[in-house]
Amino acid sequence: MIRNLLFDWSGTLADDLPSVLRAVNGMLGAAGQAALTLEEFKSRFRLPYTEFFEEMLPGVSLERLQQLYLEHFPHAHEGVTLLPHAAEFIRYSAASGRRMVVLSSAPTEHVEAQARALGVRDAFEIMRCGVIDKRSEILTLLADLDMRAEDTAFIGDMRHDIEAGKAAGVLTVATCTGYESAGALLTAGPDLLVTDLSRLPLLLGRHAEQVNSIPVSTVGALILNKADEMLLIRTHKWSHRWGIPGGKIKRGETCEDALVREITEETGLALRDIEFVMVQDCIEPPEFQRSAHFLLLNYIARCADEGPRVVLNEEAQEFLWLPLAEALQIELNIPTRVLIDECVRRGLVS
Repeated sequence: MIRNLLFDWSGTLADDLPSVLRAVNGMLGAAGQAALTLEEFKSRFRLPYTEFFEEMLPGVSLERLQQLYLEHFPHAHEGVTLLPHAAEFIRYSAASGRRMVVLSSAPTEHVEAQARALGVRDAFEIMRCGVIDKRSEILTLLADLDMRAEDTAFIGDMRHDIEAGKAAGVLTVATCTGYESAGALLTAGPDLLVTDLSRLPLLLGRHAEQVNSIPVSTVGALILNKADEMLLIRTHKWSHRWGIPGGKIKRGETCEDALVREITEETGLALRDIEFVMVQDCIEPPEFQRSAHFLLLNYIARCADEGPRVVLNEEAQEFLWLPLAEALQIELNIPTRVLIDECVRRGLVS
């Protein structure tokens, strides 16, 4: 069952080919070389893009290539549109509860600006961009996001995308909407080949797939600083509501070891005075991004440092330190509100 969707961006979701061609021809012109026609570019361009530029501009460093590309690319989202059926497929995927991530070679600043301008940024959990070789990066991405290969599909428009998907053991879907032809894509042996994204809902199933597995055990902590303010983070995973940091317990870890690791990874904070508070049954939480059944092991703890500096990883978008009264006024996810109420009842916070 496919629960996770990895997308290439250029040629898969967004039509940025005219802007990319303009940037490449600007780079070639600056080096005194003739411009490429669209057909010449499509026949010669390939990923990793370092191989293409080694042929076209030999001896130019990667840093300089990236600098030149940004100099010659038009305004980040100027002229870039969503490809036909991309918006509908994004809406379908979100409604079916699937996690969505972008894995792209395009510069981060371009993809982020284009996604925001096109109104689709919030659909994606993260955007891992500026990737030179997706064949290695995809493995890191799956590990970072705790995505199982058998639950994941990678959708792209180039042979390199298919090769990356195969390297990770995920379902590979080639779409003929971008930089390479159907004939070229078939040489990479994709699991599925589609003319565009309009047929994918039928192939992936029209309804959200239910997860028939044992509950997932997780740990999380209500963290207090020296001023007795509590740390709250906001994440796509919980419909942009505020909650506590935490995550899954790995095999072989104690609960407290898992808590310390997760808090360090997600916030950069060290903990002291860790105290267990409660277990929550969290079955099909309506705010969570997909179908799920969690056992939430909730703790309360204090920062080990006097002046704690929060460093969020890519799982969260914002953080706040708030006193109790203000925390109760913001849009908390349900499990966090339950935990805070229990801490108040037991006199652990005031």
